[in-house]
Amino acid sequence: MRHLERLVKFEVLGQEYPLHTDAPEDEVQEILDLVKSQLETNSKVTTLMPAKLAVLVSLNMAGKFVRLKREFEQYKVENDEKLSALVEKIESVLK
Repeated sequence: MRHLERLVKFEVLGQEYPLHTDAPEDEVQEILDLVKSQLETNSKVTTLMPAKLAVLVSLNMAGKFVRLKREFEQYKVENDEKLSALVEKIESVLK
């Protein structure tokens, strides 16, 4: 179900930001919680300025995204191969 775009304001590390999104409220909240958590966790172990910290967290999250995307692609390939083998077995039994 598509939602209407709306403005969501959120605060991270004491700074307020606007976000225009059409994502469902629960998805927006999950994203914001993840970003806040990553920023807060990393801010406790480094003395980087907020802008540099945001870049570092973005790079870490992008790395995780790329890794998960590759894992998912491999998962799809493996499942397609298994499905094809299963279809072949079923077809051979039915002949």
